[in-house]
Amino acid sequence: MLVKHWMAKNVISVDADCTLEIAIALMKTNKIRMIPVLKNGGLTGVITDRDLKRASASDAVKASHADLAALAQIKVKTIMTRNPIHVPYDFSIDETAELLLEHKISGAPVLDDMDNLVGVITQTNLYKALISLTGKRKDSIQVGVVIRDTRNVIGEINELILYYGGRIISMLTSDDNMPRGYRKVFIRLGGIGRVRLQSIIDELETKGELIYVIDHHDNIRMVYK
Repeated sequence: MLVKHWMAKNVISVDADCTLEIAIALMKTNKIRMIPVLKNGGLTGVITDRDLKRASASDAVKASHADLAALAQIKVKTIMTRNPIHVPYDFSIDETAELLLEHKISGAPVLDDMDNLVGVITQTNLYKALISLTGKRKDSIQVGVVIRDTRNVIGEINELILYYGGRIISMLTSDDNMPRGYRKVFIRLGGIGRVRLQSIIDELETKGELIYVIDHHDNIRMVYK
């Protein structure tokens, strides 16, 4: 899953000589928290709601009452974050999530191969990508299980679900924090009733150790570990 498929493409940006008044109005009107700042068409910085609040509070303390009217005329370039963290448009979603987490930021501009601004990626976009990857939860069942990492085990689980008339909406696996030779499997199922679900659970327990079962239709949660 690539950033270019999930980023916001209709980017709202401002020029470096834009005033805080305009930047603040754009953020409020469009309900956004970050605006890329351009100079001669190229990315030169970003301005966030945090930057605006910090600058306004700092300058307001120093300013007299007569000066406050001029506060909004301060240029964006004086308070923007220069040389901002940005994301290449061909980054994967997980690479992007790691980058945002590492730098403790909620979003970043996206650039193409020619360093042109082509979008913005935010935590909200990443959440939407995650939901798409795992599938919608309405009327579905989620199962987490630890299994031996054998050659045919994923195929066996797939055959098991099909045998009981279900369908796999999504299946994710991970060996993170697992002993060698084991992996976690997270399955979202559809088309399974309570009776058949119990049969599936019983058979999965013969293949591994259950982590949880969540029935979103009946709001039943069984957490095993």
